[in-house]
Amino acid sequence: MNTRRVVLTVSTRRAYGSVVHLAVRFTSRSPSTYGAAQMKSIVRSSLDLLLHIPRSRARIVSQPTPIPARLATLSLTVATASLLFSACEPTFAREPFSVHSGNSTGHGQLVKVMIISMFGPEAQVWRDKLGPWKAIHVAGLSPDYPVVNCNRQEVCVMTTGMGHANAAASLMALTFSDKFDLRRTYFMIAGIAGIDPMQGTIGSAAWAKYLVDFGIQWELDAREKPDSWPSGYLGINTKSPTDKPPLDYKTEVFKLNPDLADAAYALSKNVMLADSPEAQAARARFNYAPANQPPKVIQCDTLASDTWWSGKYIGERARDWTKRVTDGKGVYCTTQQEDNATYEALSRAASVHRVDLNRVAAVRSGSDFDRPYDGQSASDNLLNYAAQGGFAPAIDNLYRAGNPLVQEIATHWTEWRDGVPQH
Repeated sequence: MNTRRVVLTVSTRRAYGSVVHLAVRFTSRSPSTYGAAQMKSIVRSSLDLLLHIPRSRARIVSQPTPIPARLATLSLTVATASLLFSACEPTFAREPFSVHSGNSTGHGQLVKVMIISMFGPEAQVWRDKLGPWKAIHVAGLSPDYPVVNCNRQEVCVMTTGMGHANAAASLMALTFSDKFDLRRTYFMIAGIAGIDPMQGTIGSAAWAKYLVDFGIQWELDAREKPDSWPSGYLGINTKSPTDKPPLDYKTEVFKLNPDLADAAYALSKNVMLADSPEAQAARARFNYAPANQPPKVIQCDTLASDTWWSGKYIGERARDWTKRVTDGKGVYCTTQQEDNATYEALSRAASVHRVDLNRVAAVRSGSDFDRPYDGQSASDNLLNYAAQGGFAPAIDNLYRAGNPLVQEIATHWTEWRDGVPQH
């Protein structure tokens, strides 16, 4: 933090030995932290101190300072202080600590890693472990989560609010704010999700290479679909559920940087994940793996839809849809409500060179199964999802799976600054 030190020297008569030094620190950060009223208060406090100095020094001065000399001295002090505060007011700050960015380009606070959470508990697990934090208000964020928290490692955490609309709006506000320089920032989406029991289990943390939007489809009520269709879903402007749509919306599917996804997986694949007795009991109801196995870090892809769904047949459509729009390369395993909207907002910022889309990673941890076990109804699985006991382990495992990547980037910044290291 660049500072300037200004010393005001006020002298009564040197014969009486009364010399006062007033030291003030200024900073070039946070231009609008203090206003004119605060500056006037500081000047008044300084003058009050000077007015009381002769009385406090009476016992060591042989005779008092003459009143006219003292008034002349104070008049000079007022003029000097006023000029100094007028010149320096825009650069005065009172921050509890400064995140040292070394940035002098005028593009805002440098950020090495921006962790994107969707609601309070997802952010809190990071705030509990990586502080202390400085809260930075950003205009346009969710009113429920109006600040971005940053630490001394230049790692920040933001919370978008849940669902497509909140995610897109919050990311647009963040990326077009002048508070941050995000041109070299790595973005890590880290949230909980439903999970396909054929690919993972509750508590598992999955790094994705594809983000697929499940909501951009045509839909018929299943009671009115043709008998030959497996479900009431089909791609927009197609003729059957087996056709690949033309992807006219341009947000139906996004491919993340596979090198970053692979690096994240390699760093975290051996971490010990959290578990709970309730989650273990929920897993035991499935008679196949990996649903009935302990949680681990995996690689598979994530599906976004504002509709929170549950069931075998919708689950089968999720698997098929993912393969359809990724040309058979994607493997569905987690379902959530935000990631395509988050990525599209980042894409808009990237189009004007405010962020780098090659620096986006996504990890989703399973908090509940997306379909019932054999003998359970889809409605019971949905309505009693919290009884599966996966929420707390899933939240904890966002940190356990995600922090190795965060620390690798933050502590080896010279290797990561220009992009994902190639080994």
